[in-house]
Amino acid sequence: MEGHHHHISANVDAGDRFPQWSVQETRDFLMIRVELHPTFMETKRNKLLWEVIATKMKDKGYNRSTEQCKCKWKNLVTRYKGCETMEPEGRQQFPYYNEMQAIFAARMQRMLWMEAEGGGASGSKKKGVALSSDDEDDNEESDREKGGSGTQKKRKVALKSASRGNINSLKVVLEEFRKQQMQMEMEWIKTYEAREEERRMKEMEWRQAMEALENERIMMDRRWREREEQKRMRKEARAEKRDALLTALLNKLRKENHM
Repeated sequence: MEGHHHHISANVDAGDRFPQWSVQETRDFLMIRVELHPTFMETKRNKLLWEVIATKMKDKGYNRSTEQCKCKWKNLVTRYKGCETMEPEGRQQFPYYNEMQAIFAARMQRMLWMEAEGGGASGSKKKGVALSSDDEDDNEESDREKGGSGTQKKRKVALKSASRGNINSLKVVLEEFRKQQMQMEMEWIKTYEAREEERRMKEMEWRQAMEALENERIMMDRRWREREEQKRMRKEARAEKRDALLTALLNKLRKENHM
């Protein structure tokens, strides 16, 4: 029995790794992740959020576990971070660069906005909105960070006094940045929808072409059958004519013999 259980668990592990994520599945996954991005920004205890993402993936017809979704996100973040040091031409090898850039640009904007509104952010907050895949793990560091609360308070006071004088101009800049970010996200959504529409149109054209070919095949088959039927009828007519001539000839010969 134990060997049987080990065999099952090995199959499950293999199932966790395969099948590979398709481009369309990854784009749908990123759409879900973007949709829940504001909630991820609010909390680090996000096991429930990954369960929500896995459920939404199942609604779209993809069978992915919570852990698979989480690992896929970490892999995408790692690849995106690698692209940051590349030339723009090299980034084209990573097909999801624009989507990831939109997500992390929103993170940076949120961090700056929090500094402007709250008069500064603690080191732990900055870590939370920085470009990192580690923040997707459950955060167990809060208790350890309490020991350095005095240093953090000093940082907050210093940041408050430094930012108070420039708060109005900073808000203007951040508002403009936020508008640009929203515009980028809208353009990305439009591009995604346009791609989907193009894919649907191509699929419809392909189906119509297949239907046209099938109709043409049916018509050709029908014409062939009609021609074969006409040939058969002509052949029967000729045979009947020949039989009639032979019968007439035989009758004539019989009459001549009797005479």
